[in-house]
Amino acid sequence: MSVEFFLTSLVVILLPGTGVLYTLAIGLGKGIKPSILAAFGCTLGIMPAAIASIVGLAAILHASALAFQVIKYLGVAYLCYMAWNILQEGGVLSVSENTTEAAAKDIVVKGMLLNILNPKLSLFFFAFLPQFAPVDAANTTLMMVLLALTFMLMTFVVFCGYGACAALVRDYVISRPTVLQWLRRTFACTFGALSLRLAFSEK
Repeated sequence: MSVEFFLTSLVVILLPGTGVLYTLAIGLGKGIKPSILAAFGCTLGIMPAAIASIVGLAAILHASALAFQVIKYLGVAYLCYMAWNILQEGGVLSVSENTTEAAAKDIVVKGMLLNILNPKLSLFFFAFLPQFAPVDAANTTLMMVLLALTFMLMTFVVFCGYGACAALVRDYVISRPTVLQWLRRTFACTFGALSLRLAFSEK
């Protein structure tokens, strides 16, 4: 694997997106351990896009306007739901130490859905992975699998870092209800803006 792949991947992963915002919200609301679960869920959500790219299914998504639109608007609806959920007292950005099995599963599933319902992610992998898999490689498919796994590992590590940073300022947020309220509004507006961006985006 080339240095260019690692650097390009790192830049892409560091850019704030829905996964980063979700992990930050969980870190602020519930602490570092739940934020790791959020990072894990977001990372798992990359897998379908990576698999689609490797087996060529992303080409279908690229060619079919209907398939792209269906997944896109499902993603828009889910982002709107996340914006609404964040504003609720018991939502994603609620302050609690609830790390029961049911709550943990909910955190992971929500993180997965954020990436699974993003058609842009599949198209990104479709264009991204082949650039770093030499056509003369002994097994191009295996190389793309290794690249995808490396990207996912880097995503998990970086997102855990984001979650840890959020958890560090958690006590400050808890002691200031007004700050928490403004954070809720900010995160909700950001998710809402991302849903509008996705709704009006083209392939």
